[in-house]
Amino acid sequence: MNRKCTYLMMLLALLALIVSAGCDSPKKAAASSEVSQQSHDDHDHGVEQRQTEKHGDEPHGHFEEGHDEHDDHDDHDDHNAHYGKHHNEHDADDESGADAHDQGEEGHVDVVHLSNAELVEFGIELSTAGPGELISYVTLPGEIVINSDTMAHIVPQVGGIVRKVYKKLGDPVAAGEVIAELESRELAEMKVNYLSALERFNLAQEIFLREEKLWKKQISAEQEYLATRQSLSEARIELRSAEQKLHALGFSEKYLEKELNGPDARFTRYKLTAPFAGTVIEKHITLGETVKEDSEVFIIADLRTVWADIKIYQKDLPFITKGLAVRIDPGHGLSIGQGTISYVGPIIGESTRTAPARIELDNSTGSWRPGMFITADIAAGNEHVALIIPQSALQTFEGRQVVFVRDEDGFETRSVHLGRTSADMVEVVSGLAVGDRYVSKGAFTLKAQLSKGAFGDGHNH
Repeated sequence: MNRKCTYLMMLLALLALIVSAGCDSPKKAAASSEVSQQSHDDHDHGVEQRQTEKHGDEPHGHFEEGHDEHDDHDDHDDHNAHYGKHHNEHDADDESGADAHDQGEEGHVDVVHLSNAELVEFGIELSTAGPGELISYVTLPGEIVINSDTMAHIVPQVGGIVRKVYKKLGDPVAAGEVIAELESRELAEMKVNYLSALERFNLAQEIFLREEKLWKKQISAEQEYLATRQSLSEARIELRSAEQKLHALGFSEKYLEKELNGPDARFTRYKLTAPFAGTVIEKHITLGETVKEDSEVFIIADLRTVWADIKIYQKDLPFITKGLAVRIDPGHGLSIGQGTISYVGPIIGESTRTAPARIELDNSTGSWRPGMFITADIAAGNEHVALIIPQSALQTFEGRQVVFVRDEDGFETRSVHLGRTSADMVEVVSGLAVGDRYVSKGAFTLKAQLSKGAFGDGHNH
């Protein structure tokens, strides 16, 4: 046990000596370094003293050596002075440049330069800022439908067999143009009845005229006269009935007087004609089939005008009246149309809870196609504002809403604060003054030019 304690104490003592030696070594190294440096300095001083003593009898050489040292010292000072001056100028330039950069960023104005010829080439239009009317709109859904006032369902009115078909789906037709022909026994019977009634009437008229002369001469009895007059009246009624049936089928008075009694008259042939100029939008007739008198064989529509049917919600009914201007937008980049409300329905639908309204649109170009969904912006009211510009004048640049204003330097961006908006106009609260000349159309071209300059040399000014 005593041995173990003794060994342990010896180990601890040895460890203490090692730690103490490690801590003293840096101090010794530092002291050694100081002694070495002192020795080196003393050696240099001794060398310099010996050199002075050696050249004491050589003043000229000592003067030259001293002169060289002085020149070297002056050159060194000149170099340091030049370096310091250059360094100070560089620092001053950096500070000046930084200040100029900061001032430029703080008061920076983006400007685009375009000549008058370029304005015309790019389609850029200028306007003068000023007051105006801001129209509030009610936006409602709708659909383009056929104008039912210019649409006809063609039915033959007599049964028969289709012998000729002249028109296809989508073909244009002229007023009175023959579009199909039928062969009808029913029509033949009508024509025969008409011709028979005509003959009976002519005969009854001759008998009546003869009896009338005899009765006036008191040769014939009054009873016979009255009987012939009654027969004439019955024949006239029968003829008129047969004639009206043929008129209802489209046969004119000229046809009945001349063509029907001609040698080439065909009693069974019936021609279907278009009631007005238009387009075949539906066709339900084929060659050789049998059609009835109430069969709908064609639908013809005059698509030069169409209707825009819109649905008015109950909350919007107080603002929608007949005669209001409407902006029709079909979407998908198609052309926007204008019209006025011509009809507002008096009844609200039970299922849709909306009332119908209608706008008649000019479709001479054929751009409005029935079945298209549209959005109707109805001008429900207007309000006078101090400064108003079109939506087309606004552009977003570097996160700001800007307007390009023209001055003596060119077109500069002017940040604007906006107020109320409508479908195509917007109120300017600040950033633009009355009388400023600004780009109202084609502002995107200026934005593109400005962005091009920003990506190239920094700014286009």
